[in-house]
Amino acid sequence: MSGNSASKLFSKFATAVSGLSGKPVTFVLALGLVLVWAVTGPFFRFSETWQLVINTSTTIITFLMVFVLQNSQNRDGKALQAKLDELILTSQAQNKFVGIEKLDEESLRKMSKTLAEKAEGVEDVADEKAAERGQSSAQVLSFPPGAPER
Repeated sequence: MSGNSASKLFSKFATAVSGLSGKPVTFVLALGLVLVWAVTGPFFRFSETWQLVINTSTTIITFLMVFVLQNSQNRDGKALQAKLDELILTSQAQNKFVGIEKLDEESLRKMSKTLAEKAEGVEDVADEKAAERGQSSAQVLSFPPGAPER
C-alpha cells in the first residue's frame, strides 16, 4: 500500500470516526458502557481487575481518538484556510494575507497588532460619523438596506 493511499484511507477513517464520535447516540452508548461497568462492580467485588478494565479502555480510546480528531481538525483547518485565501484573492483585500498561517509566531503577533490598530482607527471614524448623525457606531459600520455586501 503506497503512502498516499494509506493517507487517503486514514483520512476517510478519521472522517467517519470523528463524525460518529460527535453524535448524541455515541455519547449515550459510551455512558451506557460506563454504567454497565459501574453496575458490575459489586459482582467483581470492585477488584483491581474490574477497575483496570475501565482505566485501560478509556486510556486506549482517548489515545487513539487524539490522532483521529487531530487529522480531522487539520483537514478542516486547511480547507477553511483555502476558502479564506480564495476570498482574499477575489476581493479587494490585500493579497499579503494569503498564506499568513505559515508565518512564525512573532510575525503573526505583529500583524495582529497592526490590524487591531487599524480596526481602532476605523471604529474611531465610525464613532465620529455616528456622533454627527446621532447613530451608534454599529449602525454606521453596517451596510445600508439594499446595498451589495462585499
